[in-house]
Amino acid sequence: MATSMSRLLEEVSREHFPYPPAALEEIEEFERRAGWWLDADLRAFYLHCNGAELIERLPDTPYRILPLSQVVRARVAIFGKKNDDDAHGPAAMWAICDVQDGNYVLVDVSRQENDRYLLTDGYHEAWPNPRYCGPVASSFSEFLEQVLRTRRGLYWLGE
Repeated sequence: MATSMSRLLEEVSREHFPYPPAALEEIEEFERRAGWWLDADLRAFYLHCNGAELIERLPDTPYRILPLSQVVRARVAIFGKKNDDDAHGPAAMWAICDVQDGNYVLVDVSRQENDRYLLTDGYHEAWPNPRYCGPVASSFSEFLEQVLRTRRGLYWLGE
């Protein structure tokens, strides 16, 4: 059974390292800049905290959910601003979480299931090959739940 987003956010506040919440104006500015809207999970998260370090503090955190000001297209996060073109990955993939070593968890804003964006592995050495950059979670809340439950990096790769 899925855990509610409010319970997940309570746990982030209680046991992890959240940043101060984003103001509604920051969310609106991000959505204008990015050209897409946060789904309900992401909106709830950013209204609660504008990014977070999960499990450990930097530099040891296996998951740093990025503040809105640092959420960029995956191809920019992985290859740099000079490579913001379709040859370096689809424009609809955005880096939402830094999992260290140049790797990211990505949100695919081109498609939704149950009004939630899908999350994908942004393995930088193979990006954007879908064979190596597969699904991570069907929603941000599922991703957050898995991270908080397993408490280890790259939970989707198994042990």
